[in-house]
Amino acid sequence: YQRRVHGVYFFSNTMVKHRGSKPGKSTSRRKVRKAHFTAPSHHRRIMMAARLSKDLRAKYSVKSMPVRKDDDVRVKRGTHKGREGKVLTCYRKKWVIHIDKITREKANGATVQIGINASNVEITKLKIDKDRKALLKRKCRAPRANKKDKDKEKDKGKVTQSDVAMQDVD
Repeated sequence: YQRRVHGVYFFSNTMVKHRGSKPGKSTSRRKVRKAHFTAPSHHRRIMMAARLSKDLRAKYSVKSMPVRKDDDVRVKRGTHKGREGKVLTCYRKKWVIHIDKITREKANGATVQIGINASNVEITKLKIDKDRKALLKRKCRAPRANKKDKDKEKDKGKVTQSDVAMQDVD
């Protein structure tokens, strides 16, 4: 059963906008929230991404990366704004990361890590391994030139012997 009202298609169970969203993807607030909070760990990794600092963005031509243990980060929002440290853990179940030196003392004297949302930090130094290197290569937004195109650009404007010989053919 399908009905169209004001550019929106109503199906039996889901509501899909006519323009601006993919068919089959729900725009229902309830369903989107359920999908978010019941997301599996490998999806949470991607959702727990953070922006790269300006110098890293210029170096790798990548805007953001999933946060991982041993990355150096700077807190950009919240009560701990401006503080820097190394990521100790990515607590995907709670959607937070723990950063060294950002702790608080409990009433009984024990110190505990404070959870920081990954979207509130900026990565200042990446821990690079082979998988991270491959991801950076895939995500790179710089235009990729083929080897043939590079060779053509290198020889662009040069007059070769064959070009000179062809001029005398007339």
